[in-house]
Amino acid sequence: MNRVLPVLTVLTGIVVIWYAAAVWMNAAWVFDQAQRAGQEVTWAEVIPQTMDQPRPLLPPPHQVGAELWKGLFGQAVTSKRSLVYHGIVTLKGTMMGFGLGIVVGVLLAMAIVRFRVMDLSVMPWAIISQTVPIVALAPMIITVSSQLGLSGRDVPKAVIAAYLSFFPVLVSMVKGLRSPDQMQLDLLKTYGAGEAATFLKLRLPASMPYFFASLKVAVAASLVGTIVGELPTGAIEGLGARMLIGSQFGEPLIMWAALFAAAILAGLLILTVGLVERVARRRMGVPA
Repeated sequence: MNRVLPVLTVLTGIVVIWYAAAVWMNAAWVFDQAQRAGQEVTWAEVIPQTMDQPRPLLPPPHQVGAELWKGLFGQAVTSKRSLVYHGIVTLKGTMMGFGLGIVVGVLLAMAIVRFRVMDLSVMPWAIISQTVPIVALAPMIITVSSQLGLSGRDVPKAVIAAYLSFFPVLVSMVKGLRSPDQMQLDLLKTYGAGEAATFLKLRLPASMPYFFASLKVAVAASLVGTIVGELPTGAIEGLGARMLIGSQFGEPLIMWAALFAAAILAGLLILTVGLVERVARRRMGVPA
C-alpha cells in the first residue's frame, strides 16, 4: 500500500482535474446551443451534457476509456479501425528504429571511448544533433529517402525513430564504458590483458547497468519518433496516422484513444526491456 497509495492519489487528482476541465471547456457548446434555441440552462443541466458530447473539445475520461476499449477489443484485429492493428504497424517501425539506434549508439560509444579524436569530433555533433526539432527533420528525411528510391514508409520512420533513440544509448554507454576506475584497469594490465580482453571482461560488463537504463529511455523515444514519422509521410496506418485522422476530421475521441493506446504500448515496451534486463543480470550473476 505504501507504493500504491501515492500513485492512486496522483491518479485521482488527475481524473478530478480532467473532469473539471472537460466541464469548463465543453460547457461553451451547451450554452451556445441553448442560446440559439432561446433557452436558459443551469449548471445542473450543463454538467451532464458536457459528459456525453459527440465531438467534445476535451473528452472526459469515461468517453476516452469507452473509445479506447472499442478500438482495442471491439474490432477485429485485422480491421482498419482496430487500435491493435495500428499499434502493430507502429510497433514495427519502433522496433526497426530502436534496433538501428542501439547499433549506432553502441558503435559510436565504443569509438569515442577508444579514440580521443572521436571524442573531440563526434561527441559535440551528437549533442548538437539533439537540439534540432524532429518535426523539422522528418520531412527532410522523407524527401531524401524518396530521392534514394525508398518509396516505402518503413525506412523513413525507422530513421526518424533511430535519430531520437541513439543519443541516450550513446551517452549512457560512453559513461558506462568509462566507469571502471584506474585501479581496475591497472590490475588487468598486470595480468597481461590487452585492449580486447579489457573491453570484454571489464568495460562491457561494467556498462550493462547504464546500457539497460538507456534502453528504457531509447525505446520510448523510438516510439515517439515513429509516431512523428507517420504524420508527414501521408501514412494511413499506425497510431500517428489515427491521431492525424482524428485531428483532421474533427474526431477528438479517435485522437485521444490513439494517444492512450500509444502510452499503453510505450509502457509495455519499457516493461519488456525491464524483463530482458532482469534475465541478463541473472545470467551475469548480478543481483536483480
